[in-house]
Amino acid sequence: MSNVYEERSAMIAAGELQSFVPFGREHCKNHPNAVNLQLRQLQPASELWSSDGAAGLVGSLQEVTLHEREKEFWQLRKGSGSSAGQVEYEEELYAAGNMVIWSRGSKGQASNVYKAFTVDSAVQQALWCNFTVRHNKKSTQEIVEQTVCIAQSTCVNVHSVSGKDFISPLPFQVSTLWPTKFGLLFERKNVMSDAPLSPPREHLPTLFSMLHPVDEIAPVVCSSTGLFDIPRIQYVSDSMLRVVFTCCDPSIIMTYDMVQCTHTVWALRKVTPEEQSMVLKCPEQATLVQGILGASFLNNHLRNSCGLDSPGSPLHCHALHNQNRMTSSPSMHSRAHSPTISNMAALSRSHSPGMASPSFSGAQRFNLSCHSLSARGHSLLPLSNSTLNETLLVPEMEPIKPDLCIEQLWSETVSTSREKSCQASKIFLSSDLCENKYLCFLVESHQQLRCVKFLESNNQSQLIFVSVVSVPAKDAAPLEDIGCMLVLETSGSLVLYTGVTRVSKVFVPGLLSPTFSLPGSTARRSTALDSISTPAKGTVRHISKLEEMGMMPSPVSEVRGSVMHHESSWLEDCTFQQAVPHIHALRDAVSNRVTLELSSGSMLRITVPEIATSDLVKRCLQAIRLILPKDTAMKVLIKWYNNYNAPGGPSMHLEWNLFVTCVMTLMGYNTERLAWTHNLHFEVPLSPVIAPKKARPADTGSDEDWEYLRSSDYHWQLSMRQMVSVLGQRASAPPVEEEDSGPALCVDSSALLFPHIPALFYVLHLLYEDLKLDALQRSGAQALVGLLHQLARDLQLEEYIDLYWRDYPSFIKPFTKSCVIDQAYMEQLNWPSFLTAEPPCVFNWLSSCLRGHSVPPFPYMPNICERTRLLVLSYALYVVGDENAVSTEVSKYLTKISAGQKKNLNEQVPVLVRQNSLKSSTVQCSLAEKLVVWLTSAGFTLKDLELVPFGAALPIRDAIYQCREHPCSDWSEEVCALIGRQDLTKQANKVTLSVGKSSISMAMMMETPVPSEADEEEDGMTDQHPEVTGLIWSQDLREQEVRRLLQSSRPIRVNVPHLPELSDHEYIEEKENKLLQLCQRTMALPVGRGLFTLFSYRPVPTEPLPVPKLNLTGRAPPRNTMVDLNSGNIDVPPNMTCWPSFHNGVAAGLKIASASQVESAWIAYNKPKNAELANEYAGFLMALGLNGHLTKLATLNIHDNLNKGHEMTSIGLLLGVSAAKLGTMDMSITRLLSIHIPALLPPTSTELDVPHSVQVAAVVGIGLVYQGTGHRHNAEVLLAEIGRPPGPEMEYCTDRESYSLAAGLALGMVCLGHGSNLIGMSDLNVPEQLYQYMVGGHRRTHTGMNREKHKSPSYQIKEGDTINVDVTCPGATLALAMIYLKTNNRSIADWLKAPDTMFLLDFIKPEFLLLRTLARCLIMWDDILPNAEWVNSNVPQIIQENLGLNEEMPVSQDLNMETLAQAHDYIIAGACMAVGFRFAGSANTDAFECLYKFARTFMQSLTATTVAVVGLYNLQTCLSMVLIAISMVMSGSGDLKVLQLCRFLHRRTSGEMNYGFHMAHHMALGLLFLGGGRYTLSTSNSAIAALLCALYPHFPAHSTDNRYHLQALRHLSVLAAEPRLLVPVDVDTLKPCHALLDVTYKETQWYEETTVELMAPTLLPELHLLKEIKVKGPRYWELTIDISRGTQHLQSILSRDGVLYVKLRAGQLPYKEDPQGLNSRLTPNPEVRVFQPEAISDFTSDTALLSFAEYFCNPSKNNKHKQTLFSAILYECVTQENPEMLPTYVAIDQAVSGVEQGQVCETFALGQMRLVLELCESHMLQCRLNSPHRKGRGLLLSSEFLPVMKSAIGSALDCWLSANSHLLRAYLKGQTLGEGTDANMLASFLLYHSLPSFRKMTSADLEGSASFPELLMKCCQLGVSVRAVQSLSPLLLGMGLPLPPAAL
Repeated sequence: MSNVYEERSAMIAAGELQSFVPFGREHCKNHPNAVNLQLRQLQPASELWSSDGAAGLVGSLQEVTLHEREKEFWQLRKGSGSSAGQVEYEEELYAAGNMVIWSRGSKGQASNVYKAFTVDSAVQQALWCNFTVRHNKKSTQEIVEQTVCIAQSTCVNVHSVSGKDFISPLPFQVSTLWPTKFGLLFERKNVMSDAPLSPPREHLPTLFSMLHPVDEIAPVVCSSTGLFDIPRIQYVSDSMLRVVFTCCDPSIIMTYDMVQCTHTVWALRKVTPEEQSMVLKCPEQATLVQGILGASFLNNHLRNSCGLDSPGSPLHCHALHNQNRMTSSPSMHSRAHSPTISNMAALSRSHSPGMASPSFSGAQRFNLSCHSLSARGHSLLPLSNSTLNETLLVPEMEPIKPDLCIEQLWSETVSTSREKSCQASKIFLSSDLCENKYLCFLVESHQQLRCVKFLESNNQSQLIFVSVVSVPAKDAAPLEDIGCMLVLETSGSLVLYTGVTRVSKVFVPGLLSPTFSLPGSTARRSTALDSISTPAKGTVRHISKLEEMGMMPSPVSEVRGSVMHHESSWLEDCTFQQAVPHIHALRDAVSNRVTLELSSGSMLRITVPEIATSDLVKRCLQAIRLILPKDTAMKVLIKWYNNYNAPGGPSMHLEWNLFVTCVMTLMGYNTERLAWTHNLHFEVPLSPVIAPKKARPADTGSDEDWEYLRSSDYHWQLSMRQMVSVLGQRASAPPVEEEDSGPALCVDSSALLFPHIPALFYVLHLLYEDLKLDALQRSGAQALVGLLHQLARDLQLEEYIDLYWRDYPSFIKPFTKSCVIDQAYMEQLNWPSFLTAEPPCVFNWLSSCLRGHSVPPFPYMPNICERTRLLVLSYALYVVGDENAVSTEVSKYLTKISAGQKKNLNEQVPVLVRQNSLKSSTVQCSLAEKLVVWLTSAGFTLKDLELVPFGAALPIRDAIYQCREHPCSDWSEEVCALIGRQDLTKQANKVTLSVGKSSISMAMMMETPVPSEADEEEDGMTDQHPEVTGLIWSQDLREQEVRRLLQSSRPIRVNVPHLPELSDHEYIEEKENKLLQLCQRTMALPVGRGLFTLFSYRPVPTEPLPVPKLNLTGRAPPRNTMVDLNSGNIDVPPNMTCWPSFHNGVAAGLKIASASQVESAWIAYNKPKNAELANEYAGFLMALGLNGHLTKLATLNIHDNLNKGHEMTSIGLLLGVSAAKLGTMDMSITRLLSIHIPALLPPTSTELDVPHSVQVAAVVGIGLVYQGTGHRHNAEVLLAEIGRPPGPEMEYCTDRESYSLAAGLALGMVCLGHGSNLIGMSDLNVPEQLYQYMVGGHRRTHTGMNREKHKSPSYQIKEGDTINVDVTCPGATLALAMIYLKTNNRSIADWLKAPDTMFLLDFIKPEFLLLRTLARCLIMWDDILPNAEWVNSNVPQIIQENLGLNEEMPVSQDLNMETLAQAHDYIIAGACMAVGFRFAGSANTDAFECLYKFARTFMQSLTATTVAVVGLYNLQTCLSMVLIAISMVMSGSGDLKVLQLCRFLHRRTSGEMNYGFHMAHHMALGLLFLGGGRYTLSTSNSAIAALLCALYPHFPAHSTDNRYHLQALRHLSVLAAEPRLLVPVDVDTLKPCHALLDVTYKETQWYEETTVELMAPTLLPELHLLKEIKVKGPRYWELTIDISRGTQHLQSILSRDGVLYVKLRAGQLPYKEDPQGLNSRLTPNPEVRVFQPEAISDFTSDTALLSFAEYFCNPSKNNKHKQTLFSAILYECVTQENPEMLPTYVAIDQAVSGVEQGQVCETFALGQMRLVLELCESHMLQCRLNSPHRKGRGLLLSSEFLPVMKSAIGSALDCWLSANSHLLRAYLKGQTLGEGTDANMLASFLLYHSLPSFRKMTSADLEGSASFPELLMKCCQLGVSVRAVQSLSPLLLGMGLPLPPAAL
């Protein structure tokens, strides 16, 4: 393609020359490894210690053998993942020997090592690769893992940035690794390629993929179209094909066919399931590897890394030869192998392991003939004992599924000549300045760079390759950032290309110019030299450009020995060339930097300059590129680039002047003669390209030159500067000569851009409008306005000229008629359709919106005028009120500008939108919310808002303020930051309260004095949040009291009176007996302590978990002597402390919060060395399961712990892992549990000796893992296990009750809440079977797998054929309760009614009545009522009647009063338990009072005389259960009355108070203060199931008792706990505080929707009952959490310690300091409207406001008025909490002052003031002021301030007008105006009153109006406000006419 528009003479200068040495090389020099030592030995000592170590190393490397030189290679890329604010940096990956160094560095910062790796063997290749992994199994979201892959000969090491390391063994020899979008690509090395004769092809796959380091390596398949367009899928198995390039975006690979000598591009994608099945199912269609050798060969070839792997193995060669022999057939390959290919490859500098990669080519090669397998069978027989044969004859293994597939996109046309092209040595993607994309590859044999242009199709998945262009080149490198590439031409010169268009030569200072290069270096020789002359080159040539990362890898080249001899001898001949270095290769291109390799062996890093540095010029160039045709745009951009970057070009601040000159020259202007461009001064003379050469008459000077100097901008600036500074005014433009001075000013119509002047003018005008909307870019608008004014004058667009003059009256002169375009040429201009006579002005458009006028769509350029787009749509949404403005109706308000829109005569009038046509019912607040959310989604932040002019920004600020008052709780962090709610921003940040050392020390300060810190640390309860608990229980020390009751680490006080009759020995025994009694209590404490300290501690990973001691010693007063149980004086039960130690371990483990970072290593680290502590560790493991951390424990560790055979450890582990996998049906855990449950093992399995309690734990574990799943098999087994009979040989004979109960609980959990909907279990008759277990009856025959086990009866226990109800009843009862939980199934509930006849009552244990009553009530959930009547209604009639009798009445002989009394008490206790379950965690007052009354009754019964009838044990049991029920209701609340009850029972240690009762009382205490008041109980099905397991109403009699219930299950109550404490935290101080909440309950069948007021911190009710939670004012900013939308947001808050951030309003005090609200800063005198500057610190801590108060509000003599004004403004801003309005107030004040003083250089501030006033008068605001529910909430600005300012401006302008009316008349007549202040004031007047241009006013004939009404009518049609008409009327109607009073 010939390039017509080419700048041959142009040259640009490269910058920032640096000598380049790879940083890794320097780093490796200091690394003690073998390669390094060799390198150092080769260096002379002087060089080693020289300052320039790099040069020394390069010199020495030239002496090293090639073997050493191959060990070094590196690649560079742009730093990935750098955020917007971060400096760009380069990353280098360097490999040498067995080291890989990853370093980073930037222009301003030296390189530093980021990661360094050392591997075992030599590094073959090192590269960056990204792997994608799923976020989790369910989500489709993928996480990208950045890794470094290091290939060795046998494996690949993968190191991820996050710290993960993988080693993937290689099943075959790999020639090259390639990074792709999906993972790694492997090319298998063709082992036969080194053989002297070229053998037939080997048909095993050659290309493999690995999607993740833990995945299998899978073969890649190729999709092609076969006969009749049937798709064919085959493995890639052509060894003559090599991959030469891969790319991630787009996902393509490029291959080279070594036989056909062509390059092919393929799309790389994931395999579809259909393609997978086609490959795996259709062997006859697949290639030989599937059809002939079978999948198993491939699998073994991949999976066995022995035998066939080593290239030296004779078997390997034999097998492959044999395979080749048997597969070859004459019809297979028709084309010949090229004999020249190997020589060419040798010549090519890129024939290297990086390139010599077997792959495959076009689809035609896959149609291989497939013979039947039997025909080949004979040739396999001789190999009977070979591995290959065994591989073939084994049964087929499952084949490996392919992951990736390639599809051909483009292939080179096969060249007909004999001289076929060699393999490409460098491939990269490049794009040109107009964003066309090219795939470029360098063919060195032809010295050509071939550029293939490609396009993305509409769906972006398919690439279309368009055309190929060849550029002569020795080397090339892409420069991504500037859309160019650097090409090293055959002549040796560096040339810049954009796409295939030549831009210019690149001049590198200090290097020999290519024109002087020596004639000796011919092309052939330079190729030879190229291939090996430097160590760097040895590594360069594997260029795989990852475009998305800007990555340029360059691994090593492999060069044959023969070539090396040739080269070294040639080097000796040509040593003279080294004297003058010249470039002979390019490498490591990153952004716009590239490394030049010089012939001297050194390297230079150069920077190619950018296209522009000024933001304004960049945006202008973007606009030009958008609007011009691509070829024209390209020419303009190249022209500009050459001008800007010419050697010795202009400095940065003159870039704009150069740009203007360049563009105007291209438009055809003579910038030398044009006055204002002529004055754009340059530091250097214009280059010949910019200023066209003119013939000079002589070299001597002339008068014109002197005049030129005098009229220059520089001269004018010098002479005028002092005067201007004295006057304090802005300088106007320099004096210029008259511009219409002859024909020299004509525009050259043949210029490149002449036809496009209108289009360019329009896009630059739109850019100008956009620049006005950004405070930082306004200076750019002022620079641009000069160019626009010139073009508007020449295009005769008077409305535009008027607009520019109004914007910059001191800069632009109006009405200077100076058209320099000849009328004849005007027709040559292309007038685009979008260029309207009415100029689009963004402020006028916004003003029309505010006034409710119709607005046409505003034109904008996508990606260039983004600020315009944001503001226009914001106004459309918020001011106009169109909800769809930002979604479906965008085209109503915006019209996109694009190239090629021509003027159309039948043009449709744009749709006008009127405000009142829209729905007026739209709620303003919802519009504000929509606006804020939309702005955030568009990336708009507070910083952007500060840059928007104050008037235009006011509606957005208004919307923000609306949202700030009433925000949504679930908005994103960005939205909250935009509305200025730090509390919500912090909330969105997901921060938790951390308990660090500081909190603990605060706890010390807050708490009562304690003996010593050591004791304090020991009790295990120091980790509560004292700031929070201090707020919850601020009136007393109940928390300290609980700690005192639950501590078990200090000796107990044993107070026994020494009676005179006791001997010393007896007294000691007495003390020890008393201690033993007290120890029963101490041993029961940990269960309660675990609940109290639940989830309160975050462990330090480097420290073991502190476990408090279980101290069973005592101290006897008065001498404090030690009392010990181990003295041998009394009998102590054996193993007494086993279970208490276990509980102590659980309590310690439960402290760990579920959000903590717990790893497997830390869990193992806590394992005690001391065997005595094994029980504690067992409990610790169970606790980790309960808080979810045991899932982190490695399987190996679980196995080790179970292997020990330690009973407690097994129990803790099994229950822990089951609780951690609650309801997941996890198979690995199921297998683990099944080993411990004989019933789940196959009948033939070996009988394992599993301890009974471990079996119980395993059975409950099954229930937990399968909770709520209704799993049929497990339900069947568990149902049978409830009634498991005792076996022979003492099997199942002890503690049978606990096993049966566990089976019942587990069955209940598996079928939890399913009721009668048990799918697929109807044949099991579950309810009937359970009923039978409950009431007794004939035993059914055992069915199922285990029937054999139960044939023989027990030799110990004779049960007969009936069911032993004492064993099976509890489990069956609770199973029924759980299966029918909350189903309100009356028929099942009636089974569980207490018997109502004496006969039946005698047949049931009283405690079973408790279970039945509880079970019945749980089924009839909705019938439970919190009152005594309902509790008593559960007692049968017979008991109620007979127990109420007086003692005088004769009692019937049939009645057993003891039975009746016991039944009554147990039924009452059961009903109380049911109330406790129903109202658990609710703190329901009725439930509490009801239960408290019953508890008091039971306590009185304990002391009554009737205690003998019921029995002390029974009464005590019932009291314990009622106490637990109260604690469940008041869970987490720390109620004082319940605490007193618990403390009373804590003190009772004598008599019947055994270990179990103490456990119950202290569990009640733990539940009452659950998690230190942060947790409470849930009433979900899962929680009730856990509580039933934990609170089973039969507590152990002593510490080793597990007969009825396994003690470990007591801790399952943790599974019912949920965090429901809401803690307000002040966002400024980060301290918890009090805040008032309104909590709204949803309507239910029991009550209507109600709202209650709570003082937080408080426990919330269950979330499903709530509708809304609101933080109330006036002290804190309001905040509403709407739960009706979903509870996720509130749940996430509660799970993170319940922290709800709140923000104190200005001037308010927190409740702690001011409980009544009497001391608020705003209360004393609400009339005060200003305050003293020093008082501001009470309201705000903002440093900017404090400084403003100090400097602007302090009274001073000169400025009393301003000081008062500023104080009032500040007061307003601070008290109304909108300090961001302060700059707006000040800007308005400045604008008014400027008008009053007549100092107006530009009218910008006045225009903003106009917008503010229009917003105040807008329809939107008036509606809001009048609406009742908005309470008259108006604008942000104070109501008094604006009228004052408005009147000040009005009067100032009216005064000016009365004095200067002649100026306005002159303007209306179109006369030329003078310059100076008056013209500026006139522009201000016109702009402020929104008066149309003079032409419109003239055409409306305003001066011809006879009366005021007529004038008003005409003005209204022009859109002039009444205010403006009033000002104009005296002028237009004549001074004599009086104004009508109505108008005034």
